[in-house]
Amino acid sequence: QVHVVESGGGSVQAGGSLRLSCAASGNIFGINAMGWFRQAPGKQRELVAIITNAGITNYADSVKGRFTISRDNGMNTVYLQMNSLKPEDTAVYYCLVGVGIAYWGQGTQVTVSS
Repeated sequence: QVHVVESGGGSVQAGGSLRLSCAASGNIFGINAMGWFRQAPGKQRELVAIITNAGITNYADSVKGRFTISRDNGMNTVYLQMNSLKPEDTAVYYCLVGVGIAYWGQGTQVTVSS
């Protein structure tokens, strides 16, 4: 079994910053990608950023230049540094761990006020 735990969400004013962390533990072998998705009320879950074992990253157009994903392979941890936050970034952020199949965390709320 794989456990995925996110932390670092919270409330911030527009223009502020937050850093999300996600740690994977348990029966893990060969994680091939880790990433972040988000889901706002009434909307579908969408990709925010993802990073592969090789360090290749992919970002949603809406966060490029503002968010940075990074990974500590030795610790099976992934981070999302979010700068210049906007009200439209408000959502529940979910961590994805890809180990052949996808494992999800429980989500962490990010609220950006104008």
